[in-house]
Amino acid sequence: MMTQEMMTDHIHRCVQNALAEDLGTDGDVTSKALFSESDLASAVIRSKSDGILSGTYLIDPIFKTLNSSVVVSCLCNDSTRLEPGTTIANLSGPVNEILAAERTILNFLQRLSGIATVTSNYAASIAHTSARLLDTRKTTPGLRYLEKLAVVHGGGFNHRIGLFDMILIKDTHVKRSGGVAEAIKKAIEYRNSFHKSLKIEVEVQSVEEFETAIEFNPDRIMLDNMSCNSMKHCVAIIKARSLQIETEASGNITLESIRTVAETGVDFISSGSITHSAPSLDIHLLIT
Repeated sequence: MMTQEMMTDHIHRCVQNALAEDLGTDGDVTSKALFSESDLASAVIRSKSDGILSGTYLIDPIFKTLNSSVVVSCLCNDSTRLEPGTTIANLSGPVNEILAAERTILNFLQRLSGIATVTSNYAASIAHTSARLLDTRKTTPGLRYLEKLAVVHGGGFNHRIGLFDMILIKDTHVKRSGGVAEAIKKAIEYRNSFHKSLKIEVEVQSVEEFETAIEFNPDRIMLDNMSCNSMKHCVAIIKARSLQIETEASGNITLESIRTVAETGVDFISSGSITHSAPSLDIHLLIT
């Protein structure tokens, strides 16, 4: 889980890095050449397309990092459904400072709103079931917490944050460990010795591996690239035996396939495409 402290630190680092990347040591030399420090302006940030908003919480920190006197008035909250022409925020203050922050603000809003929008589309496709949509670790390096928050704004849920907060035994671990049984045994031993609060999830790729895994009662079993019939069979086994084991479908989940996967009865569906393949939403800033 992301704590508030983790999120605040992450926002600070992301904003600092993004501004340093754009402004370098000399700042916005174009605006400095054209406008005086006393030139004041108003601006609006607007959506040019339909989608779900994410990232408005970054606008104030961006201006504060610049020690800017720009006044920000956000008109929309994150998770808001946008239409073409929706005004997201009004800005007023020195034109140099507005323009110095423009691209950094838009880059964040466009990227994060794109993720929230794709997530919303996936989540809507399975809303008639009890399955919950999860993200993965397939995120932009350095932006993971922001992108995972965008998933939440779009109606999804977060899987583990990183390698540190859950034991997830993948197929590579299974092969190196000598099989599903040996891998789970080692994971349970490690958890009981060092991290008793960690959950254990194991990936299986066949019904046979699934039947081996349930003997050790892990917290969750990931059904990776399995057919829908096989997934239904695994879910039925858990229900028939009244096992307290969660199921997660994963592997090549698309907007076209997710509905059918959800109807197998799995508890979770994880998809890397909601982050790594989300197109940016079209949002712009206009000086008024």
